[in-house]
Amino acid sequence: MKVVVIGAGGVGGYFGGRLATAGHEVAMVARGPHLAALREQGLRVRSVKGDFSVDVPVAEGASAFGPCDVVLFCVKAFDTESAAAGLAPVIGADTAVVSLQNGVDNEDQLAAVVGAEHVVGGAAFIFSTITEPGVVTHTGGPARIVFGERDNRRSDRVERLLAACHDAGIDADIAPDIGAVLWTKFAFICATAGMTASVRLPLGDIREAPPAWKMFREIVTEVVQLARLEGVALAEDVVERQMHFATGLAADSYSSLYHDLITGRRMELDALHGSVVRRAERFGLEVPASRAVHAILAPWALRNAVG
Repeated sequence: MKVVVIGAGGVGGYFGGRLATAGHEVAMVARGPHLAALREQGLRVRSVKGDFSVDVPVAEGASAFGPCDVVLFCVKAFDTESAAAGLAPVIGADTAVVSLQNGVDNEDQLAAVVGAEHVVGGAAFIFSTITEPGVVTHTGGPARIVFGERDNRRSDRVERLLAACHDAGIDADIAPDIGAVLWTKFAFICATAGMTASVRLPLGDIREAPPAWKMFREIVTEVVQLARLEGVALAEDVVERQMHFATGLAADSYSSLYHDLITGRRMELDALHGSVVRRAERFGLEVPASRAVHAILAPWALRNAVG
């Protein structure tokens, strides 16, 4: 399978790297020192599931590569529109552009640029990040991806991607309802990102402090309520399932929002809690916990955006 990874960071580097080690034709788009290191030394992945290294073609833009079967679209949410604008050279008649991003707005933004027929929804469940140029470190999480056509049909292209993932030893599945998957993950990400970034402590400390753990649940609950108002069919026990999942994660788990805050990088706050607040206002839904997180982190998001 021919795959182009847009954004060779913690998600794109890990899953794209796994596909490359299985012999699939993988190319990656990256920037800055990370791009230079990938060119000079190849991709190195340090993973709790086993370290590996792989050499793949890399470039600063998609124009270096021709049409492919699958685009793994893994940029930060605030770069969705600008990165999508450069995808034309890699899109063929049946190319699937699979968003593996945080948030629930990315697929619509992609569709507006590349055409709805090319967009496939996706969710990655993994704790991984770039720890130094050319190095992606995977510290935990299921290391799983779930994807699906936006109309939930099992197309040939998602079946082929599933087979390629299994061939590479990637835990993957086709979602029967990709919208439900995206919103379920969104609820969890908003809680984990919001709390670890706001208190600047890992998940274990949040679980041990009853007021903080209660606020974690409140954020999950608010996003679930919003999803249902948006017409998304979520399981009745979705809040309990997300809380149970969070309970089982390593005590030293952080979020990418936390890492971006403390390293001075631009933050995805607007695509997470900002989106929750805006969408809730349209329905008249009160989301006090999400609004508090947004207010607490907004000064940092502004500082990092100009820093």
